Amino acid sequence: MMVNATGSSRQGVCLLGATGSIGGSTLDVLRQHSDSYQLIAVTANRDVEGLFLICQHFQPHYAVLADERCGELFRQRINAAGLTTEVLIGRQALLEVTVLDDVDVVVSAIVGAAGLLPTLEAVKHGKRVLLANKEALVMSGHLFIEAAQQSGAQLLPVDSEHNAIFQCMPADYIVGNRAAGVRRILLTASGGPFRTYALDELRDITPDQACAHPNWEMGRKISVDSATMMNKGLELIEACWLFGMGVDDIDIIIHPQSVIHSMVDYDDGSVLAQLGNPDMRTPIANALSWPERIHSGVEPLDLPKLAMLNFEKPDFERFRCLQLAHDAWNAGGTAPAILNAANELAVDAFLSERISFLAIADMVDAAMGACEVHAASDLDQILDDDRLARNYVEQYIGGKR
Repeated sequence: MMVNATGSSRQGVCLLGATGSIGGSTLDVLRQHSDSYQLIAVTANRDVEGLFLICQHFQPHYAVLADERCGELFRQRINAAGLTTEVLIGRQALLEVTVLDDVDVVVSAIVGAAGLLPTLEAVKHGKRVLLANKEALVMSGHLFIEAAQQSGAQLLPVDSEHNAIFQCMPADYIVGNRAAGVRRILLTASGGPFRTYALDELRDITPDQACAHPNWEMGRKISVDSATMMNKGLELIEACWLFGMGVDDIDIIIHPQSVIHSMVDYDDGSVLAQLGNPDMRTPIANALSWPERIHSGVEPLDLPKLAMLNFEKPDFERFRCLQLAHDAWNAGGTAPAILNAANELAVDAFLSERISFLAIADMVDAAMGACEVHAASDLDQILDDDRLARNYVEQYIGGKR
């Protein structure tokens, strides 16, 4: 039995992004294994009610609201209820709770670039990091992997595809390296809700249509990314960093049933696949308990009921964001950070009905063409280029009105 820094036999967990979809799945797994894991800290951006309910049930030591105004409301709510959870407010507090002595595991479930700094802080302090925030690696892959190697932090991927790849790697595999004998990675994608749509049919897509994913329950931003397949483009870049490969070593395969979560093709002709029902509790439980396995609450896979599994190549013309992600990786430096920043602003504009669905890729393409790419060896430079890309897209959208 493992004992943490404060002498407890339970592993202390810090959950970044506790009120999102990944956060909810993580909490469900933790609820099933309260004898092994203790929730030390939880964070959210603005969701006062959601975080309050979590604190009521789990009674963590700390709770953080990044938004200052919401944080004060949250503190009043906690005090009025007589809960003992200490409330911290502001983005600096996100970093502070990741490095607490009694935190052994940091689950990075914040969506978007906002997750970069707290996740990187946890890595620098040698924590076991369960990585569901793909943007941290997309934006600062070299710095991120280098920090993990220097600190001894253990990176375990939680995205269903990357977790599947990790499970198919050799038993002694260390994230960030290319495993011997691996020929290529087959990164699966559901294709989202518009896989069979003609390009003209995508012009009038609404936010609600884009958020209606056929297989997965996700937040609205990630659902739109799945619909444009930018999510798969970001996962492609993330996979390159996690598994020490280039984009030419990774094939994206459309698999509508979302049962095979990804595959690893070895030099000897063997292809290893990880299968399971589309439920994020499976990769979360796997990463949380690795190298052991624990019950996740997910129903067993019924293969006879499935009857058939389908595969096809992605259409890079219909889903331009895939090509843009390829281009960003090949450009190197801060190009992936620019890609991600432009996409976040464009998706937000689409969800608020300021631009059309197809304009998302237009915005990203324009930003990548207009913003200068620099070496990504300095965090300040990465954050500067992220900011410039966001400013460019805001001005671009304003000019389109």
